[in-house]
Amino acid sequence: MEHDTLNWLNLADKFASDGDLKGMRACARELWEIDADSMDGAAVMAEAALYTGDNEEARALLDEILRKKPHHLRGRLVAAGLAAAEFRLDEQIPELARLIQELERKLWALTPDEPYYKIVAYLLQKARAWLADGYYLGAQPDKAAEMMLAYSKHAESDEEKASAYSKFLFMRNYRELGSLEGRDLAAKYEPLLNVTPYLHEHVRKLPDKKLRIGYISPDFRQHAVANFVAPLLKNFDSSHFSVYVYSLGQRDEVTKRLMASPVVWRDLRGRSPRTAARLIAEDQIDILVDLSGHSQNNAMPIMALRPAPVQVAGIGYMNTTGLSTVDYFLSDEVCLPVGDTAEQGFTEKILRLPHSHLCYVPGAVREIPAAGTEAPCLKNGYVTFGSFNNLAKVTDETLLLWRGILDQVRSSKLVLKGKLCSIDSGRAILRDRLKRLSFDLSKVEMRPYSPDYMEQYRDIDIALDTMPYNGGLTTCEALFMGVPVVSIRGRRHGSRFGASILVNAGVRELVVENDINYVRRAVQLGNSPELIGAYHSGLRANMLKSPIMDVKGYMAELERGYCGIWQNFCTI
Repeated sequence: MEHDTLNWLNLADKFASDGDLKGMRACARELWEIDADSMDGAAVMAEAALYTGDNEEARALLDEILRKKPHHLRGRLVAAGLAAAEFRLDEQIPELARLIQELERKLWALTPDEPYYKIVAYLLQKARAWLADGYYLGAQPDKAAEMMLAYSKHAESDEEKASAYSKFLFMRNYRELGSLEGRDLAAKYEPLLNVTPYLHEHVRKLPDKKLRIGYISPDFRQHAVANFVAPLLKNFDSSHFSVYVYSLGQRDEVTKRLMASPVVWRDLRGRSPRTAARLIAEDQIDILVDLSGHSQNNAMPIMALRPAPVQVAGIGYMNTTGLSTVDYFLSDEVCLPVGDTAEQGFTEKILRLPHSHLCYVPGAVREIPAAGTEAPCLKNGYVTFGSFNNLAKVTDETLLLWRGILDQVRSSKLVLKGKLCSIDSGRAILRDRLKRLSFDLSKVEMRPYSPDYMEQYRDIDIALDTMPYNGGLTTCEALFMGVPVVSIRGRRHGSRFGASILVNAGVRELVVENDINYVRRAVQLGNSPELIGAYHSGLRANMLKSPIMDVKGYMAELERGYCGIWQNFCTI
């Protein structure tokens, strides 16, 4: 009987990995028939219910499971999964952390050939993945990265190892990372894929040909990256370039608007990396540009196959891909000046633009409200600092700097707005963190994420950038709404992103070089209501005529860059 139970449990886990929920339920019924009192069948059924979004069924089953078997491992895992689905981080995170410790001890005591080994390993990997998600939402990306690295090390398939490691690389960017360390970590990704790239031995090297440019991303949709892709798809020089778009993500209204561009659109959703690469190669793309890097649902497995003879990464990801098949990384003179040691952090050569490496085109994703022409402090009588960045970007070191700013600007307050502030457990986590850092909580307002977040910039006098992972779209949006942003120019591309936007938006004076000057600049500005008012009344007009929004100038520089790297290819 025990042998049958283990077989059905292993089969249920396989169905779960394949997304076959009907198969899971069938296994659950068989397990119930074998031994209803073990609660194994009920736990598998609860897990299937969780995946279908039937939280009520899952909760009813879990009540019975944990009443009869309070230490049932799968039951506890699903209970933590239900807490995750309902954003109860205060229950999800500690329970998964405890469960992982128990499962690791059990797995260590087993040998891989024992029947129960695979079941424990499956539960452990699920717990690691769910805890990583909980840590990330709870603004602890360093711990999320640790979980994904452990997941990658213990994954069974090459595809699973590489996918988890890619997520680890993404999470690792949220905290300080040396250039060489970042490059070395990223370089470990490619061997996990275990693929053989195209060689392109028969490509005709014609320096003056009309180039076929391909853009690949999962984010041609309501996503931050969509605010920067319109020029790429609509404002290219059609006499010298043809543009192909390879979409990997879901379609929405933003997708439909982008599809109206004069490009060839290919929907690659659901295609395997090998099939997608073949289709791109059949289009005879000369330069393929990836816009997602190691972000979610990315194109890295496709880029590793080198479907185009020249490949570039940039805009949607702030660090090296680590792929030998990606030849160039798109940057600019502020993020990576010529000769800067931060360039050593890239496995790619740098395709460096003289101004901004991206062009902000507001309105691509949502309607942009009018800028508020009057600074809030002029009517409130106090200064409001704010950060609408993903709170995972906010380190304790950054919070201490913000506390120092509040302490030196009389009667000032700080508005933190984001998804973490949208849930009770998230606000509790953030309050505890601020208390630990000796914040005066009466000066801090936590605002939930909302679709009208752009309008809410009218409540903010000064925005404070995050470090070492700067804001991107968030900084552009704040500036466009008339809100000055103070940013530190850090030591690598991803921590100079804010500086690049500010310099190219014509407000170089808001960029500082270190922590002390960051606080000093924010305090100076906070104690100058007339200057704050001048920014609020003039920033949008200033941006509209700056390089950060100069579509024509940006595309001319980018296309010169494309021609240059194509000519480099033709001379090899």
